[in-house]
Amino acid sequence: MPHSQLLSDLFRKEYAKMVAVLCRHFGFSHLEIAEDIVSDTFLKAYELWENEPLPPNPTAWLYTVAKNKAKDYEKHVAIFEDKVKKALTPTEKSEELTFETSEINDSQLEMLFNICDPSISVESQISLALQILCGFTVEEIANALLTHTETIKKRLLRAKSKLREHHFQIKTVSPTDIQTRLETVLRCLYLFFNEGYFSETNNQFIRKEFCKEALRLTLLLAEHPQTDTPQVNALLSLMCFQSSRLEARINTTGENTLYEQQDKSKWDKELIHRGNYYLVKACEGSQISKYHLEAGIAYWHTTPTDENKWEYILRLYNQLIIIEYSSVIALNRTFTYGKVYGKEKAIVEAEKLGLQNNRYYHELLGYLYTHINNQKAIAHYQKAITLSKSPNERATLQKQIEQLVK
Repeated sequence: MPHSQLLSDLFRKEYAKMVAVLCRHFGFSHLEIAEDIVSDTFLKAYELWENEPLPPNPTAWLYTVAKNKAKDYEKHVAIFEDKVKKALTPTEKSEELTFETSEINDSQLEMLFNICDPSISVESQISLALQILCGFTVEEIANALLTHTETIKKRLLRAKSKLREHHFQIKTVSPTDIQTRLETVLRCLYLFFNEGYFSETNNQFIRKEFCKEALRLTLLLAEHPQTDTPQVNALLSLMCFQSSRLEARINTTGENTLYEQQDKSKWDKELIHRGNYYLVKACEGSQISKYHLEAGIAYWHTTPTDENKWEYILRLYNQLIIIEYSSVIALNRTFTYGKVYGKEKAIVEAEKLGLQNNRYYHELLGYLYTHINNQKAIAHYQKAITLSKSPNERATLQKQIEQLVK
């Protein structure tokens, strides 16, 4: 792997973890300092690794350099404080900074729950968490929340400013706060996973590192007694089922492979088994959430031999769309409706939605019109291409058009 690609992968995997640990160490008021230290660490890696052999353990190298930079910063601050304030009291001295696995895990989860602070709006909580802990760009946050980049920029600015005004501190979250903030935390992890499962802001159609990291953090919640809830297990089940098909969703050239064309031998049976386990665990009790329903839908997608599966999936979508309506859910439900009642009836249902500026709408109609009215199918696929930001998705849609004009 080229050094630049390795560094890019490490940045995505480790940047947020390192910032979380440093923020826990310095405090949220020094967020920019934490981000600067981590950014300087990666800059140093870029400068050195381009001309020298890679260190035996690149990840450990990054943590060591970041730790040393943090210590240097503290020394400079201590000198300044000593000159200006004569001396620091013992209570003002920080604990020893470490990047142990437990410290990283604790810091990430602790910071995630702290950022989900009710003093700022839920949308701001989610935007801030996606940026700081998930490493999302402003564009990625905007796509995840179906809004504009300028809206996200303003939201992040206001959120950080308000937290500083309230002298926000990263602290141990009480059991009561954990329960009241858990729903927002789960939504952050859900959006984190979704950006990996279907990326709109990267040349990669799938970003496995996002899926793995979201799954890892959700697993940490499931393993903690205070957050081992039906909703957490349902979300974890959903992630396991969806992750089980990642290898089959792209071909050798990195293009999207449609569900019906996937090589089912590539499905990860171990992840499907784990998904089943967490889904059963999620059903202990009477609570039904959107994650339960989506996990149920994902379950049926991993059982290709059941001839009635589309009827079961449609029932689940009918419940899901009542709990939480969105254009994506409505379109997925319509696709499933076509599987049960036929494409002609699904076209009528789809056109009622009237989502003219939604590429998934045109992609769905392209699929539904195929072999019924190929000219209309091509027109919808072409419209979907003009609306898509993803090169891989555009390539997949172009292939659909080429098959229709043969």
